[in-house]
Amino acid sequence: MRPDDTTFLKAPKRILQVSFPVKMDDGQTKHFNGYRVQYNDARGPTKGGIRFHPQADLDEVKALAFWMTIKNAVVDVPYGGGKGGVEVDPRKHSQTELERISRGFIKAIHDVIGPTKDVPAPDVYTNPQVMGWMLDEYEAIKKEHLPGMITGKPLELGGSKGRSYSTAMGGAYVLKEAVEKFDLDPLKTTVAIQGFGNAGRHMARILDDWGYKVVAVSDSKTGIYKEGGLDIPETIKHKEQQGSLENLEAKKVSNEELLELDVDVLVPAALENQITKDNAANIKAKIVLELANGPVTPEADEILEKKGVTAIPDVLANAGGVAVSYFEWVQNNYGYYWEEDDVLAQLEKKMVQSFNDIHETVKKKDVSYREAAFILAVERIVAAAKQRGAL
Repeated sequence: MRPDDTTFLKAPKRILQVSFPVKMDDGQTKHFNGYRVQYNDARGPTKGGIRFHPQADLDEVKALAFWMTIKNAVVDVPYGGGKGGVEVDPRKHSQTELERISRGFIKAIHDVIGPTKDVPAPDVYTNPQVMGWMLDEYEAIKKEHLPGMITGKPLELGGSKGRSYSTAMGGAYVLKEAVEKFDLDPLKTTVAIQGFGNAGRHMARILDDWGYKVVAVSDSKTGIYKEGGLDIPETIKHKEQQGSLENLEAKKVSNEELLELDVDVLVPAALENQITKDNAANIKAKIVLELANGPVTPEADEILEKKGVTAIPDVLANAGGVAVSYFEWVQNNYGYYWEEDDVLAQLEKKMVQSFNDIHETVKKKDVSYREAAFILAVERIVAAAKQRGAL
């Protein structure tokens, strides 16, 4: 690969910035800013979520669209990368207002999205219901049924079985491969999980079912630790009923303390920038599986590598969601829907192959797993661009 082969990846292919009006429940009309960035489509239609967030801006959406370009190539699905966002705090709006905001955004961007152009999905503060409103608005504009224009939909509108926990399931399949490669015994492998939202909770459930010893979990308020292993079904039940992990019978630990526990596997499944230059030297885990986006800073990465800690990057570890989004799109386009076992079998195959591709690159080029993932992704994107005659 020549040095200038990657120049085309330094900027997005297309940026759409919109301002659209929405009538509020009180009759007033507010204008909202929205963005859709289609970073690169050499490998196929662009693909990436739409987030509703008060701090959503163009710089953030551009960065996330590039990240999706890499992730889709890492997990080898036939997509380019894209991302969208609306500058809104959904917690300050009623359901009817959120529906009108969702529909208004699709009205503003419908010309540049579609099953063969750009396929959105849920992201921060969006969910299957929002995807359902967006699908309905798009189909009303186009005057035809096109369920493949968006993924992460409710099952009743063409969503895929297994999608709700696919991020954790994909991460678990990757971890299973890593544990085998590093000669760890799953039945003796201890795990700490930071973050007990959708991804963290499902990861705890899956690993507990597989016989791993989950010794610590945390949410935004507190963390709990039990050396012999937590009762995960009871912990999940308590969290769902009480809304937090407080008042469970276990040793209390902070989110910061959880990261530094003496465990085999650490799973950051909450926020970005949790492992930094200030605490990386204190990480005792052998494997850090990045179920969250960007939980390890670049400076921390170097420290972990020198310590011999293997960080499995987010572009692989949490790609189960986009893999099942791809399966949903395939099912929509065929009009043929799979059973949950079929979805999981295809997901395992995809994640295992992706891990092994990266593992081979690690050995071949003597680089970290993160470097290997980016090398593999860029090689695939450049190869596709060359075949198109774009390079």
